[in-house]
Amino acid sequence: MKKNKYELIIIGGGATGSGIALDAASRGIKTLLLEKNDFSEGTSSRSTKLVHGDLRYLEAAVKKLNKDPFLLVKKGLKERSRLLKNALHLCSSLTLVNPIYK
Repeated sequence: MKKNKYELIIIGGGATGSGIALDAASRGIKTLLLEKNDFSEGTSSRSTKLVHGDLRYLEAAVKKLNKDPFLLVKKGLKERSRLLKNALHLCSSLTLVNPIYK
């Protein structure tokens, strides 16, 4: 019987665990991902599945002249770009209309 050796074992195949496994495997790390049920069956299956750039924080950044919300937007857009690059087959565009109230 052959024994497999892993450098990284991840318990939990939700969005976070799967993302970590993908990142590690893409870096050449021998990775084992364990999930007691089906992958992304738990919390991940009940998410909105929307990927956005946290644009709602822009208002706070501009109105309060605070760079922290802007950095959140920047980080969210970077993650969105990474997802589009790595898993375009899982993504589709959704046009939204945002009302502006005065």
